[in-house]
Amino acid sequence: MQVFKTNDDLRKIEAQSSWDARDLPVSVYQALQQAAARHGTRNAISFQMFATPGAKAQTLTWEMLLSRVTQAANLFHSLGIGEDDSVAYILPTLNETAITLLGGMTAGRVSPINPLLEPDKIAALLRETGAKVVVTLRPFPKTDVAQKVAQAVAQAPDVQTVLELDMLPHLSPPKSWIVPFIRPKSPHNHHATVLDFHRELDLQPAGALIFEAPKTDRLAAYFHTGGTTGMPKMAQHRYAGMIYNGWLGAELLFNEKDVLLCPLPLFHVFAAYPILMCCIMSGAHVVFPTPQGYRGDGVFDNFWKLIERWGVTFMITVPTALSALMQRKVDADIKTLRTGISGSAALPRETYKRFEQATGVQISEGYGLTEATCLVSCNPVDGMKKIGSVGLPLPYTEVRILRASNGDMVECATNEVGEICISNPGVTPPTYTDDSKNHDLYVDGHFLRTGDLGRMDEDGYLWITGRQKDLIIRGGHNIDPAEIEEALLNHPEVGFAGAIGQPDARAGELPCAYVELVSGATATPEALLEHVTPLLSERAAIPKHIEILDELPKTAVGKVFKPDLRRLAITRVLDAAFKEHDLDARVAEVVEDKTRGLVARIDAQSTVSDADLSAVLDSFTVPTERV
Repeated sequence: MQVFKTNDDLRKIEAQSSWDARDLPVSVYQALQQAAARHGTRNAISFQMFATPGAKAQTLTWEMLLSRVTQAANLFHSLGIGEDDSVAYILPTLNETAITLLGGMTAGRVSPINPLLEPDKIAALLRETGAKVVVTLRPFPKTDVAQKVAQAVAQAPDVQTVLELDMLPHLSPPKSWIVPFIRPKSPHNHHATVLDFHRELDLQPAGALIFEAPKTDRLAAYFHTGGTTGMPKMAQHRYAGMIYNGWLGAELLFNEKDVLLCPLPLFHVFAAYPILMCCIMSGAHVVFPTPQGYRGDGVFDNFWKLIERWGVTFMITVPTALSALMQRKVDADIKTLRTGISGSAALPRETYKRFEQATGVQISEGYGLTEATCLVSCNPVDGMKKIGSVGLPLPYTEVRILRASNGDMVECATNEVGEICISNPGVTPPTYTDDSKNHDLYVDGHFLRTGDLGRMDEDGYLWITGRQKDLIIRGGHNIDPAEIEEALLNHPEVGFAGAIGQPDARAGELPCAYVELVSGATATPEALLEHVTPLLSERAAIPKHIEILDELPKTAVGKVFKPDLRRLAITRVLDAAFKEHDLDARVAEVVEDKTRGLVARIDAQSTVSDADLSAVLDSFTVPTERV
């Protein structure tokens, strides 16, 4: 590993050679072969079905992982998958999920799909990628994944084979004895051939591929963007971007002695690339606790014990998970823990401070996105962390902050807010499978327009101040406000609707909506909530607050002006927090600051100390100042 403490350290790494001149694997399979040759019988990946510290766990060494990935790639090839064909998987996080991910991208193009999506959206993604093979769960108690996938496959005519994966081998008696008696019936109401994943895998040779291994960079994965509302976009990834993510981890963060605890899903780029690919390139060991990760039963209650059990050095997390962990006492020996890596959403300052006080280690917050094959920037693990920033642009990543001027995009000054545009080895136009969504996505040919607003400070740290795309980010989970607005507008008494994210001390943001009724209407917020709830595709999108205004703020062309709605929400939420904590304070106004975005100006009586204000306000990511 090389030194990563300052911006100068990263630029020195770049100066050593060009990216193209580095001697790196051409494919992920080649990287995995090198890992197996270097690390052999060292642990590669582990999975435990239950979160209790002594629960049964399955661990694969690097040699074993290579063998199983080879078998998976051979299986997919035998089912007609070539380098231009797609293998989709709809799975929780298991060792088999990682095997499918790596085997799928070796034989063809792998397409992970969120199992929380509804059947119609799963079907749409299967059709968009032309998936021929689908890997999913065999029917199992307390999960409806198999049932949803069966409905989706019936709507996806290109799917020829469904491989069902049984979770029973991960159970111990007496639970393993009970499952066969309570297992739901197989819902095979579709046209595809259904096969047993483990049985078919075991029939394949493990020593070598039965087809020619990838020898050049190529398109190898489709990852859908963000949340589970609206219709996700499907981004295309090449080996080069995956290798870049893995190289960054091996070069800057991890070595073969590190252990990463990753309760994040393998249908998301965060777990797939900055974690799994970094482990392949560095030889580090990754542990996946429970199929649902942080959502799994007992994960938060046993989290510190899991760190002790596995000797974890890096915990992988998101702000909402950190907030939940801070409500639990550190009840285990976590001396091995070096740091936590956090992404997906802004980290509140108070959560950062509480974690450091409770554990003695710091969080390094970073930034990435699906369209860029993930990694863009990160705060140094061993250097200066600027709380609230997303750190320093990583080697071979160029970040430009641009603003529109007379029809052109021009560079912003230091600390001036503009659109974050990036270029690195993970950014390879065109980005989306649907070419109509690639229009105006790049500047100067190869700088991806992220849609995020931000600034670069005088030390080279990147700060995110807002989102042009107006997504509501609830604990790292993206929610499309358009779906909420459409559901509200479906009500006959609603004339205009605007959905935004209101500040929340735990989730960062929660969805809320403001409504203008048609003339003479008498609908109440309660009636509107009852109306929209069944129309939304997931519970996370249900508004936590609906407010009816006489008139919504609008632009000159009649569009709802959301910055004014955000001002209303910030004022309402912070004033409620002051009241809850018996503080004689209020939001005087919310103003636009060119470097910080919307800033709440707080009017507090002289009896309220700055420390009292901070105790409340540091739980939110909203910038504030006392007046």
